[in-house]
Amino acid sequence: QVQLVESGGGLVQPGGSLRLSCATSGFTLEYYAIGWFRQAPGKEREGVSCHSSSDNSTSYASSVKGRFTISRDYAKKMVFLQMKNLKAEDTAVYFCAAGPNGVVGGDPCLSNFHSWGQGTQVTVSS
Repeated sequence: QVQLVESGGGLVQPGGSLRLSCATSGFTLEYYAIGWFRQAPGKEREGVSCHSSSDNSTSYASSVKGRFTISRDYAKKMVFLQMKNLKAEDTAVYFCAAGPNGVVGGDPCLSNFHSWGQGTQVTVSS
């Protein structure tokens, strides 16, 4: 049974940092694309950062590039999203997702993500 469990969200002041974690189980992390997505109230879900294991490619939304970093720990079966210089507009529920790797050389966030976690709330406010 595939499971993804996010943690690490919370309330942080603008300019602060958070590291989100995603514990995975039920599948071989090395063979799958992984991604972080977010959804703010009244907005559509958007891809924040994704990574393909087939070609080791990474993508970031333009709004987070240079501030967020996606990573994996294969030994611990964990996925992380390090977030720095957080802004109010980063406030959202963040989801971890996994799915088969997409086209080599393509945008990893276009992979077919079929497994999702329950989400963790990130609130950036003073």
